[in-house]
Order: sequence, then C-alpha cells, then structure tokens
Amino acid sequence: MNDYFLGGKDNFAADREAAEEILAIAPEVRAMAKEAQDFQVRVLRYLIGEGITQFINIGTGLPSGYNTHQIAQELTPEARTAYVSRDPVVLSHARALLALDARTTVVEGDILHPADLLADARLRGVIDLDRPLAVVMLGVLQFTPDADDPFKRVAELRDRLPAGGHMVIAHAVLDSRPESAQPIVDVYKRILGREEDPSRTREQVLGFFEGLRLIEPGLVYLRQWRPANPLAVRRPESVWMVGGVGRKEDG
Repeated sequence: MNDYFLGGKDNFAADREAAEEILAIAPEVRAMAKEAQDFQVRVLRYLIGEGITQFINIGTGLPSGYNTHQIAQELTPEARTAYVSRDPVVLSHARALLALDARTTVVEGDILHPADLLADARLRGVIDLDRPLAVVMLGVLQFTPDADDPFKRVAELRDRLPAGGHMVIAHAVLDSRPESAQPIVDVYKRILGREEDPSRTREQVLGFFEGLRLIEPGLVYLRQWRPANPLAVRRPESVWMVGGVGRKEDG
C-alpha cells in the first residue's frame, strides 16, 4: 500500500483496493507517505552525522523508491542495513533485489519477537550489535494493537541496544482527524483481520520512547522534525503522522 501511495509499481490488486478505500476517506495519505520518506532522509542524515552507520529497519514493505540502505549509502558508503519483515513476498522480492549488496540483508522477523530478531544469523552477518546502531520503525507500530503488547516488545528491544543506540519511530495519530478516525480504523481492522483498534494518540505514542532521551525537537508532526527549510513547515498537523528519535544513553 505504501508503494502505491508513493506512485510505485510494486504492489498488488488487494493493496490498490485497500489503498483507494483509505484515500477516499483521507486523500492526504499520499502526502503522508511522501512526508514519511522525507522524514527518513532527514533522520538518517542526522544519525550518520552522529556517527551511526548501522540500521535495522523493522516492518519494511516491498522495496519502494528511495530505501533506507540507498539513503544511508549515499551519505556514507560503509553504511550497513538489515531489513526485517514477516511477509514472504517481501522477503523473496527484497532478497532478489539486494543479492549483490554485501552491506545489506533481509531478515525474517518482527517487533513482537525482538530476541529472535537480534539472534538471527543473517542480521548478525551485517550488523555488529556491540556498536551503536539505529532501529527504524516507520509506520509499523500503528498496525500493532495493544493486545500484542508492543510497548513491552519495544522496551525489550531498547534494553538490548548498545549504549549510544537510537530508535526512530514514525506513527500515524488521529488527534487532528477525529471525524475520520473510525472509518480509517475499520478499514485497517479488516485488512489486518483483527478486532482490536490499533490507533493511538501522540501522548500514547510517546510511551514507546520510555527509557530513551528524545532528540530535539522531540515527538512532533513529521514536517516539524528538523525541516531542511523551516519556511516549508505549513499546517504540520495536516500530515497526521508524528515522528521522533530516541537515544539510549551511555552507562
């Protein structure tokens, strides 16, 4: 669906159908997909400036446009990236595309099993868990209801990060679109085959950063996170997705 929102070709009929349902309710979702991509570029530029060259992207979809490893390697050639997904189509497609890139791998896993994920031989072949790294989760936690205990799982992952490690989260929130909340939630509940409501407010999303130091400007609407041109930040709440970067302090 994200690829479809971005105008890509790597999507299926079911993706397009569900995406069009969402767009009928909230046409700005196309802009949100682009803003999330731009947010990732700014975040990776910041992290590499801080000396981080290792990235674990959890919940990646089909490779679409400007991906984490491409952004990172443009900024620093030695950057290493591990993509994580449970989707067999994503795993197969991504591994075929990345077969010749020794600094990038694709791992089967998810945020709900952090210990298994970090123990994976493919991941350890690319990522040195004893050195600072960044875990990137863009738009994945918003599909994980509280019944799956995502706050506990994220905390388990945080505890396993080395000192100086970072966690990047972008999460849709419906604070500014209360009239659209239920129709959007209903579509995603059907797509996910779940009865639970996975939606959260900004204050609830803030809980994922417990135990981390939030990097300025904190958890804000994506357009507000270190924009390249501050004058371009218009109606930030219209892109109803918040993002932030947390750092695990030394000691």
